[in-house]
Amino acid sequence: MRRFGRTLVTAALAVTVVGGTAGWASGESQSAVTGPPPGTAAWRADTAYGPLPDPATATPHEVARFFAGLDDAARSALVRTHPLVVGNLDGAPVPLRYEANRLAVVATGEARYASLAAPDRRILAFDPRGRGQVAEVFGDLEHAAHVSVIVPGSDNDATSHDARRAPHTGPAGMARALRTATETPLTDGSAAGPVAVIAWTGYTTPVGVGLDAADGRLAAAGAPRLARFTAGLDAVGAPDPVLFCHSYGSVVCGLAARHTDAADIVALGSPGMRADTADDLRTGARVWAGRGPSDWIADVPNVTFAGIGHGADPTSAAFGARRVPAADVRGHAGYFSPGTQSLAAFAAIAKGEVR
Repeated sequence: MRRFGRTLVTAALAVTVVGGTAGWASGESQSAVTGPPPGTAAWRADTAYGPLPDPATATPHEVARFFAGLDDAARSALVRTHPLVVGNLDGAPVPLRYEANRLAVVATGEARYASLAAPDRRILAFDPRGRGQVAEVFGDLEHAAHVSVIVPGSDNDATSHDARRAPHTGPAGMARALRTATETPLTDGSAAGPVAVIAWTGYTTPVGVGLDAADGRLAAAGAPRLARFTAGLDAVGAPDPVLFCHSYGSVVCGLAARHTDAADIVALGSPGMRADTADDLRTGARVWAGRGPSDWIADVPNVTFAGIGHGADPTSAAFGARRVPAADVRGHAGYFSPGTQSLAAFAAIAKGEVR
């Protein structure tokens, strides 16, 4: 009974301290955005080019085959007529998604999204529902030899994706920092193939610290979206990605791991991955974990009780992940700061330098 009481108290504590990058004192419950993109009904009803692949049921490879059978005029017509569907349709050609999402952003007429429509932005996904979701590419995805995907934690959405904040933090800041770090030569003096980095805020994240951050509901809704996104990369011929999973994003990655073809999964500042060991993730990917000495996530109890908490500490020896050096990381959001051991390790993993 005494042990049960300690577990209950620990689980209650997890509710108050588990969370994302902001470290707020409380959080509000979020409704997860799931299902096919907006405009799907009109897409399904369009018969101008024969039966269109159903966004809810067609696999990314089926989508890719469909677009491969269209001429340029038909592709362009679908982009203009159904930008929200094409822009979010995993398996559609990358340039078409960029153009479709530019049109979709402009069509919202919302100032908070306006910067995403700039000519130099490569927006691979955009969904204005709820707080908004977005995926942005840094680098040349079509010709990349290596691809990395940043999966962020709490307090991130399409509006805050690239908001002004401390440098090298937030989804876009982390992606830019990693992309820059991968441009340095390999340690043996040779040049790595080009690396593309994707900032993927493709799920409804928790806001602040509260039950949403302490339980797995939003992660469970986001995991299939991440798995489908990576399948879409495979369908267009992109290399198997490296997933860099920060904070609550590592919970999403843990649940999605067995359903992705990721080459590596890196958990940083993780409250747990809903698994007791790396083997329990049931993935062929190499699993890595790192935590800085001043990261407050270390105060999160690594328990699971009545659905609260995210399980074992991925940086513990018992978990069995490879360790990412992080002794010079400051705080919960400093993992991508230039000059840190962690960023150097991330760049080596992203370039395929580490064997």
